[in-house]
Amino acid sequence: MNHFDEHLQILVTAALKEDIGEGDHSTLSCIPKDQKGKAVLKIKQNGVLAGVAIAQKIFSMQDPDAVFTIHKLDGDAMHEGETAFEVTASIHTILSCERLVLNCMQRMSGIATLTRQYTEQLKGYNTGLLDTRKTTPNFRLLEKEAVRIGGGVNHRFGLYDMIMLKDNHIDYAGGIIQAIDKAHDYVTQYHPHLKIEVETRTLTEVELVCANAMGKVFRIMLDNFTPEQVKQAVELINGRFETEASGGIHLQNIQAYAAANVDYVSVGGLIHQAQSLDLSLKAVIIT
Repeated sequence: MNHFDEHLQILVTAALKEDIGEGDHSTLSCIPKDQKGKAVLKIKQNGVLAGVAIAQKIFSMQDPDAVFTIHKLDGDAMHEGETAFEVTASIHTILSCERLVLNCMQRMSGIATLTRQYTEQLKGYNTGLLDTRKTTPNFRLLEKEAVRIGGGVNHRFGLYDMIMLKDNHIDYAGGIIQAIDKAHDYVTQYHPHLKIEVETRTLTEVELVCANAMGKVFRIMLDNFTPEQVKQAVELINGRFETEASGGIHLQNIQAYAAANVDYVSVGGLIHQAQSLDLSLKAVIIT
């Protein structure tokens, strides 16, 4: 089992335990335990589909004999009235997984749809779109997967897979160069595989990093810079570090940032501003 599936299994187990508790009494009260059934996932709103592969994994985790037929793939454009998939399994499995599958797919499809709107704005530019850690607790795995499906790029997954020196780190460490030097010493001694990104708040801080952090930092974040300030910073950096603009970036101004030739823009709103899309799982009576 790979890293993603391990974390998905933890998520699914916890979510089903939260929902089912001591038992799905609605189903237990009126459906024989060994009865098989079929259901279809109906699309009720236009957008970008996400979560089909996750739905298949959820049903298979609960019922290894479940038969899953895919009609639309993750990342496909979806339109009201279409069918995304059908599943044949124990009715108990279908009903116990129904809400979890819908919650995941509706949320993921909303994120993928919004992400696609952003990536469409970036066509023709050499700027990548990053997500952030502004995610729902215990649901980051699927929210970031939805960003990827929508065409975005996942930033660090957590606090453990990259060092990002932000404003509070810098202030607590006594300054931007002190923070960089301490982080570099730490990485060299304990975790040489970790990369270091540093947040800058002014062009003066950008100059300091350029003069003192070659070989230590791989990316400079330009936090709450205007597009014109980003352009100045990118020219100052001159390819010596990767660049990332962050803060206050939205659909109406993202092209102005991309036109400044920044390598990446990061947008927390891809996840926390996305609205879930309308999907439903409907029973099909087998005769």
